[in-house]
Amino acid sequence: MPSYRLAALLIFLICFNSCGIVDAGEPAILTPEKKALVGIVNQRLETDWEAALKIWNLAEPGYREEQSAHLLSQMLSDANFEIEAKVAGIPTAFIASMKIGEGKPVLAFLAEFDALPGLSQTAVPYRQKREGSQYGHACGHHLFGVASTSAAISLAAYMKANKIPGTIKLYGCPAEEGGSAKAFMVREGLFDDCDAVLHWHPSSVNSAGDRSTLARLAAKFRFHGKAAHAAGAPEQGRSALDAVELMNHASQLLREHTPEGTRIHHVITSGGEAPNVVPEFAEVYYYIRHPESQIVKKLYQRLELCAQAGALATETKLEINYQGGIAEFSPTTPWHKSPCET
Repeated sequence: MPSYRLAALLIFLICFNSCGIVDAGEPAILTPEKKALVGIVNQRLETDWEAALKIWNLAEPGYREEQSAHLLSQMLSDANFEIEAKVAGIPTAFIASMKIGEGKPVLAFLAEFDALPGLSQTAVPYRQKREGSQYGHACGHHLFGVASTSAAISLAAYMKANKIPGTIKLYGCPAEEGGSAKAFMVREGLFDDCDAVLHWHPSSVNSAGDRSTLARLAAKFRFHGKAAHAAGAPEQGRSALDAVELMNHASQLLREHTPEGTRIHHVITSGGEAPNVVPEFAEVYYYIRHPESQIVKKLYQRLELCAQAGALATETKLEINYQGGIAEFSPTTPWHKSPCET
């Protein structure tokens, strides 16, 4: 079986299964190649699950996943992969590579391992915060990185044993949750030699398909007003918090007149220090999402009008801290079909 089809197969057989979520078993439909791969994966289940639990407990936020990145790098190094650390100038980004034979094609897996703020959780099926940390793996990235690592190791072992040429790479990608480290890695040309890059994500079901993602833009809207005593001299104040509230109300009205599939959400990150002081500074943090990045760009222009209206009405000064964004996935349909057809 060609190496590129084996790699696609692993997304189905390994990534959902390598951390013990699903018993791989050996259904009658498995070809000899698939049975061999399942056997390699099953040999790794205990090791992989132990690693996943360690990353769960580490729960390190984006761009600060030092121990998680080291753990995955060490697993790959122990399997004789060459490790290139701190790629693209990012301390927790890395590339692991193994060349087999002539080294072509070059097949890669993405691994993510960052946690989310405000979602600290112990390993129990009910809400219970973990002491000492505000971060948690609500998106399953403790599984993501380990399973991709196991897929790379397992595929390389099978290819070496069967003298199938190619190069297997694993990209340690920090800060998926809002940090977009992969964009900086692409900008540095780190994926230029890849023939295919495979990606997966934990879910409640096992499937392969060509689903895309939502494009997203993010921005922080900061309003600067004038402080005053809210009881003694309110007429002298210009409330930055009022500006935030007006912007938020305007954005809520905007939702009715946006294309289907639009998502606009926000949090107030700063709103004053005391009720009896007119806030001279306030900030609100917004995300805009839609399946099409071109529509997101147009929606962002309209959101800026909401912010400008809030500033105009309250006689405050608007400052926009544009956080950038990410485009939607562009699925490669033949590749997504491969795991189901092999």
